[in-house]
Amino acid sequence: MTGALTAMVSTAAVTEPQPRDQALTLAMGVPVALAVMAVGSALAPYRVAADVVFVLLIFAAIHIRWRGPRAATLGIFAFQLFFVTQFVETRVEQLPRLFLAVLVAFGSSALIRFAVLRSPPGRTLARVRRAFGLRLVLVLDALVEVAEAGWEAPRAERAVGDLRRHTARLHTAAMMIQNQLGTGTPDERTAGAIQRRVAEAETGVERLAILVLRVLWPGTDVDTLTPHLPKVRPTGSAVDARDATTLPVLISELRALRTVIGPGPLRPTGPDPTEVHDRLLSYRSDERLPDASPALQDVFRSVGDLARALFGLRLAVDGQTPAVQDIPEAAQSPEGLKAQNPGLANDAMPTRQRPRLRPTTRTALQVATGSALAIVGGELLSPERWYWAVFTCWVVFISTTSTGEILLRGYRRLIGTVAGVVAGLALAALMGDAPWLAFALAGLSVFGMYYTIAVSYTLMSFFVTTMIGMLYTLLHALTPGLLVVRIEETALGIACGLTAALLVLPVRTRERTDQLLRDVLERLRAALSQSLTQLGGEPGGDPLGPARALDSALDSLRLSVQPLITPFSPLRARRRTALCVLGLLETAAFHTRSLAATAELVPSGLRVGADPRLVNEVCRIDRNLATLISQVAVRSEDGTTLVRGPGMPTQLGVSEGGVHAEDINATRRALRHLQRVDASIQGLARTLHLPVRHDS
Repeated sequence: MTGALTAMVSTAAVTEPQPRDQALTLAMGVPVALAVMAVGSALAPYRVAADVVFVLLIFAAIHIRWRGPRAATLGIFAFQLFFVTQFVETRVEQLPRLFLAVLVAFGSSALIRFAVLRSPPGRTLARVRRAFGLRLVLVLDALVEVAEAGWEAPRAERAVGDLRRHTARLHTAAMMIQNQLGTGTPDERTAGAIQRRVAEAETGVERLAILVLRVLWPGTDVDTLTPHLPKVRPTGSAVDARDATTLPVLISELRALRTVIGPGPLRPTGPDPTEVHDRLLSYRSDERLPDASPALQDVFRSVGDLARALFGLRLAVDGQTPAVQDIPEAAQSPEGLKAQNPGLANDAMPTRQRPRLRPTTRTALQVATGSALAIVGGELLSPERWYWAVFTCWVVFISTTSTGEILLRGYRRLIGTVAGVVAGLALAALMGDAPWLAFALAGLSVFGMYYTIAVSYTLMSFFVTTMIGMLYTLLHALTPGLLVVRIEETALGIACGLTAALLVLPVRTRERTDQLLRDVLERLRAALSQSLTQLGGEPGGDPLGPARALDSALDSLRLSVQPLITPFSPLRARRRTALCVLGLLETAAFHTRSLAATAELVPSGLRVGADPRLVNEVCRIDRNLATLISQVAVRSEDGTTLVRGPGMPTQLGVSEGGVHAEDINATRRALRHLQRVDASIQGLARTLHLPVRHDS
């Protein structure tokens, strides 16, 4: 039992991306595990001393996390191995065999990690890229279904629902690629090329989907595919006659675009993929556009943009230099936006004062206090199974910060535990005296536990409890009363953890969400500043970096507001507000990401940075964001208002010599994205009850 639990912990707790770092962490974990095993076995007869040491060890294991992932992993080793000594009730005379079991466990973990299922960063990135390609295929398949369904509900609504879901999963795959670029690519040049092309493909397919929906549902303002805004329903009006005759051509081209990706990841198929690719690309320069409405012609241009992005992504994945060099350089204009407003980019991400207390110290104090309460309550409830309450108190604090997150995680764990108890008793009754079957089911439960941990915490808790039921079946100690104690100790551990979170340096859910909202707004301001500097012709870094940082901050906010947006939340008004804020921020993030991907396509022939209308609008948006950030920080109603300007220019002047049609289209697209960001900011202000006035 000790060897199996140690192998499970040593396999799952090591999270460094590089194999060398993983090996070093495993090597350092061996002496830590042996020492903790010896201390836990020696203190087992002395209950009070063992409890005091356990609480101190819990505090240390959480507190050292600020030193990095290796320290966090070693802390997990220390906690889990001490827990194992209490769970299995080890003794000093058993230490030689226990040490051997621990060594075998670490050895088996290393064998699986570095030999049997070896996964270096480059291979992991390749697999994530393949997943991204397959999800692109699913989005395009859903888009074809939407186009075929037309405007007829409810088939159209179901198709759009699938489209939203596949688009959200595509964004998740794009963020997974972003997280792997630093370790899975040979150099920064390749990482930048892949990042740029993935962003272009992601934003291109989402923009294409939005444009198709606007054509199919005339008069309906479809601006985003985010699932957190109220669903847009078909208006019931049909497209005009010209567009109706062109829709079959569009569906055919969408299928052709699907062949650019092919059944494999990003590989063209068919008898003549070059001809298909050239035809799709021609739409970017307004060639071969059908006789249709301007809206539908925009759809065909977007098809060409997406084809270019997919071809560029294939080049970047293959490591070919055109993926880095085929983007026109921005104009080097001294009249750029940064010159017009030097403060635009410099103060976009203000330096925050470091808190006097580290977050890990706060969490360590909370977990240690909750664990002490759980030990006392667990001993009173069941002197033999008190450690279940302590373990539950530990896990409800993992990846949580606010009291609302802890409450939600505790609720989900309790539901999963109750379901696992029922399943464990049922399986034990069906198996009878069949230890090998119980062993196999225990292994399947371990697999299910880690397979579902990123999908559903309730399912993970279900498999944990089922595994415990199988383990006690192997020990011939499983009784209904034992599993009832499991439920009671779990509920006690949740209550102790929540009590500690409320009493010891509490972090309210609103405080946490406000902090993350400010972070998202600051990153939105920084990403806009970088993109607009690029549009203005000033040299600078890659605008996609700040845009992806904005996506990461938004992911953190999305997790933090889960207690507010859960369907079981009794605070219905706060739930509606949180959903609206999330939807507006996701819309702004999409258009900011699209603006970053488009900014590099705007050539020097367009005097973007010199146009005074754009300069004025950009400065106004920046001031509005600064006002919004300050108001979220202080939560005051001092009469501060945001300003609505005269509107973004739809096109800008062209210098002598002219430019190509695709360059003008790229500029217009950038201006539309900026306009949508402005509208999202104003909508966010109104949702947060900040007045918006017209510019006088």
